[in-house]
Amino acid sequence: STCFILAQQIHAFKECFSLYDRQRKGRIEAQELIIVMRCLGSNPTPSEVQRHLLSHGIDRGGELDFSTFLSIMHRQLQQEAPEEEILEAMRMADKEQKGFILASELRAKLTGLGEKLTDKEVDELLKEAGVGADGRVNCEQFAKAVTRSSAKR
Repeated sequence: STCFILAQQIHAFKECFSLYDRQRKGRIEAQELIIVMRCLGSNPTPSEVQRHLLSHGIDRGGELDFSTFLSIMHRQLQQEAPEEEILEAMRMADKEQKGFILASELRAKLTGLGEKLTDKEVDELLKEAGVGADGRVNCEQFAKAVTRSSAKR
């Protein structure tokens, strides 16, 4: 499903992020952002990276946490591949056309695979996505939530 693609993608992001989180503080140095982004197949110019950092109020000597990194990556990927393409790819993968996933499933996926996300990181994502009373996460809303934190300008 859509959410699983996002979950896989977030894992890849987390894995790469963790390589540069040398002090295991859950943060990377701003000056390494461009390297981490390129390690994930994105292709930002130094001035684009500078703009991303500025939009989050981070200077070159600063650090950023994973959720900030996630929103920067998503904004960059949106520039490189517009939202329509992302949604199209997601719809094709959502074979059952349910368009939602249980928050508990999503949490299990995000905290149980590879470079695990902390519960706090998952909470932040779910809070942004707005989980329904039935514990369902709407895939499009989840996608938007992940990208929305990047669009606050």
